[in-house]
Amino acid sequence: MTPPTHLDGARVLAWAWSDLPFGHVASEDGTTPIAIHGLAVCQYAGEARVYRFSCDARWETLQDEVYASADEARAQLPAQYRAMAAVWHAR
Repeated sequence: MTPPTHLDGARVLAWAWSDLPFGHVASEDGTTPIAIHGLAVCQYAGEARVYRFSCDARWETLQDEVYASADEARAQLPAQYRAMAAVWHAR
């Protein structure tokens, strides 16, 4: 599933999608894990840094992490998102 052009106001540079989750994050109340189906490397206008967003099945951003480059953001996936291999697509 292709993401929108922007997530949380940041332009999508690269993305990966899996019908089976890459992994899970805790819900806000801590009761139910939320599946991560989308990963996106994004950049806000005027910023040199990039962010890797972890998204649910509707491309809603649940977590983010900042990186110096898009290559670093794609390469440094945390262990919790390695259940499925990420195949990255350029935007």
